[in-house]
Amino acid sequence: MTTQLKIASFNVNSVKARLPRVLEWLKNSNPDVVLLQELKCVEDEFPREAFYDVGYNAAVFGQKTYNGVAILSKYKIEDVVKGLPTLLGDEQSRYIEGVISVAGKAIRVASIYVPNGGSEEISLETSQKFLYKLDFYDRLKAHISKLLDFDEIQIFGGDFNVAVDPIDVYDPKTFEGQILFHPLERQKFRSLLNLGLIDSYRITHPNDQAFSWWDYRSGAWQHNKGARIDYLLTSPLAADHITSASIEDKGVRDQEKASDHCPVCVTLEI
Repeated sequence: MTTQLKIASFNVNSVKARLPRVLEWLKNSNPDVVLLQELKCVEDEFPREAFYDVGYNAAVFGQKTYNGVAILSKYKIEDVVKGLPTLLGDEQSRYIEGVISVAGKAIRVASIYVPNGGSEEISLETSQKFLYKLDFYDRLKAHISKLLDFDEIQIFGGDFNVAVDPIDVYDPKTFEGQILFHPLERQKFRSLLNLGLIDSYRITHPNDQAFSWWDYRSGAWQHNKGARIDYLLTSPLAADHITSASIEDKGVRDQEKASDHCPVCVTLEI
């Protein structure tokens, strides 16, 4: 007997401000595990009881005003790691992982919020924010490469703040060389895939253009001027269990006081 496990990733852009929208989405989508980013609150202020009331346990790594990541799960969350072990001393809350057990199998999930890296400086290549982003990718790759030695299903999801291929942005010419589509950050993302990770949406929708983020400005949502910067990357073992993947934009991004992102989802047969 197999179990269908639906995993979602969602940059909520302030969990307290978007709580009604997130709860509404949970009711409609009914994922088993949710990886949240950009909580913008410390752990003590996280609305844990609201999620518990609708059936989810929570592991939280918060930060006041900025960043923050969490895991929601209908299953018990164990072996929680807060922060990248390869980035000790960093004060930004951008990574959390945990292990759940489903049908007798250990499943490791991680919620990741890669820095945006945008800067007012003329050259991104010399911007400290952009260099921090590139370094974060290097540290993330080092950590994931160690985890892949374990014989377990693994899903690394989150807002990676990069669109990797031209199909992933509404206008490649406009994005070329800009933040979210700069060659250096695209190369860093590809280096994660080169570890053997699978982009679950692209493997199941090889030719479809779909976005997960639209700027609040200039009617970007209304004109579908977006980018696909949110991913659920799976280990090779997990990839063998994928049955479907989707981006849930309708009924989420088009709602009042919505996040500028929408959820990305993958379903595994365990």
